[in-house]
Amino acid sequence: MREVEQIYYNEFGVAFSWKKNDVVLKEKVQLVFKETGLYFSHREIRDFALIIDETFDELQGCAGCRRNCQRSLLKTPLQQIDLAVTKSELKHIKDLVEGTLFKMGLYNYLQNEGRN
Repeated sequence: MREVEQIYYNEFGVAFSWKKNDVVLKEKVQLVFKETGLYFSHREIRDFALIIDETFDELQGCAGCRRNCQRSLLKTPLQQIDLAVTKSELKHIKDLVEGTLFKMGLYNYLQNEGRN
């Protein structure tokens, strides 16, 4: 297996950057959860976070609903790909994406502070 630099993980999945010749490829981030791997640019991860928030808000409105939905479709920034997820899985994916964005932002902040 190729080398990776872990960004964030939780009990559901992991986010990391690939390494090539001991250089971290930071242009994209690999998100892996369940049997799914998504390779997103930073912009796509931010877009995914917004989509997750919208889906989460929609599911909150289902609290009084009489239908017993087992899974919901979670859109992704890739128009061709939607994911069927439970509410619990959505919470874990939300944590994974938000934690990844936080760690990436923190890393960028610390790198920029070092230049000042």
